[in-house]
Amino acid sequence: MTTSSVLLAGIPGKNLSLYRTIRFDVHDPVAFISTGGSSTLILRDIELARAKQHARTERCAAPAEFAPEGGLSGDREIATAQAAAECLRRAGATTVRTDRALPMLFAHLCSEAGIEVVCDPMMGVLERRAKDEQEIEHLREAQRVTERAIELDCRMIAGAAADKQGVLQHEGEPLTSERVRALIDTALIACAFDNSQGSIVASGPASHDCHFQGAGVIRTGEPVIIDVFPKDKSSLYNGDCTRCVVHGDIPDAVARMHEAIVEAKAAAIDACRVGATGEDVHKVTSKHIEAHGYKMGMHEPNESGAKMVHGTGHGIGLEVHEPPLLDHGAPPLVKGDALTVEPGLYDPAVGGLRIEDMVIVTDSDPINLNTLHEGLSWA
Repeated sequence: MTTSSVLLAGIPGKNLSLYRTIRFDVHDPVAFISTGGSSTLILRDIELARAKQHARTERCAAPAEFAPEGGLSGDREIATAQAAAECLRRAGATTVRTDRALPMLFAHLCSEAGIEVVCDPMMGVLERRAKDEQEIEHLREAQRVTERAIELDCRMIAGAAADKQGVLQHEGEPLTSERVRALIDTALIACAFDNSQGSIVASGPASHDCHFQGAGVIRTGEPVIIDVFPKDKSSLYNGDCTRCVVHGDIPDAVARMHEAIVEAKAAAIDACRVGATGEDVHKVTSKHIEAHGYKMGMHEPNESGAKMVHGTGHGIGLEVHEPPLLDHGAPPLVKGDALTVEPGLYDPAVGGLRIEDMVIVTDSDPINLNTLHEGLSWA
């Protein structure tokens, strides 16, 4: 069944497909309605002036403009849902199409008004993948701030002093993963970025677990993974970047792992082109990792040696993890896809390494939003 009427609703900061449609954030429920060739955004009256200036819609209206017979509820969310149903009814809609995120309350009140609600599970998914110029600039800025925080901490680790036990010292205290994460948080807060999802600062053999957040002291001669993925509070778009640092001498095993990762990343980025699939990109990564003598797949119990245990990357935008994946079974890439490319190798005896860039798929060569060097020496 098809219909020309569309309803998206919820709190924009939580329903990110709704936010992308209207490019306007507010902390109360709103309803976006497209019917008869025009669009209406229903929201609190105190937000109308701001919405009229910034929201992507042809019309902004308070719920009172669409009060049904019997009036509006005193509950703000119910009132918004009542007004949405009444707006559709007055437009003569008998069926409305919506996405997977529509709150049940809106569907219920539309049904009570005699309007059939049809869920299109894929509505907005492909649209969110194809980033426009404004979104690309938001991602570029998010990545710039993310890189700055990473560089600050990589240089601090590289410049620390090591005590007789090899434990790094900073300002007279042992340098720990927890202290580095706190410094990352401080740097990001100063730039109005939300880092509530945390950062990865993992060192030594324990970092062979690719999602280990990291804990305890950092030692000289051991690899440190720093993976930062904050959200810009202004645009709501995310950065995501990983770099590695080794204090002092770089062990040969770590240097070899790093060489393979950097080579695989460059080849995978070059493969990020319109028409290629996410699986194609991952196969390129696998080819280069295996050419260096390393394996793909999870470690078996007590298995030694370095392996790449995850996919090549993922989509990114209003969420850190968005479609598409760069892994087995992944779909064709489209113009505007924003992707992380992050090959890594993980050895239970040595630790892990991962280098991650963010790229944009275009009609020609992919655009790399990273400028930070990918080496292990930061002194």
